[in-house]
Amino acid sequence: VQVVESGGGLVQPGGSLRLACTGDGFTFRRYRMSWYRQAPGKERELVATIVSAGGYTDYADSVKGRFTISRDNAKNAVYLQMNSLKPEDTAVYYCNARNSDSGIGYWGQGTQVTVSS
Repeated sequence: VQVVESGGGLVQPGGSLRLACTGDGFTFRRYRMSWYRQAPGKERELVATIVSAGGYTDYADSVKGRFTISRDNAKNAVYLQMNSLKPEDTAVYYCNARNSDSGIGYWGQGTQVTVSS
C-alpha cells in the first residue's frame, strides 16, 4: 500500500498551491480521502475531507472559502487546491485514506507547505 503526496513548496502570502495525493495497493474509490496538516509544536488537524463517491466534502473553519478538495477515482488521486494562502497555513500536509466500513486507514509521508514572504 502506498499513499504519496506531492505539490508542496514555498509560496508567498496570498499565493496558491495545489497538492496531489495518489493511492496504490487498495481500492481507492471505496475510501474516504482527507487532508490533514501539522504545524511545528501543534497537533495534527483535519483540513478537508471528501467521501468515496465525491458527493460530500467538509472543511476546517480556518480554510473554508480558500481551499477546495476534489478527487478523481479513475486516477486514484485526491487534490487540495489552496488559494489565498496565509503564513498560518504553513505546515506539513498529510493525505489520509480511510475505509469507513472497516476502519482501515493509510497515511502518506507528508509534504511541506511554507507560506512566507
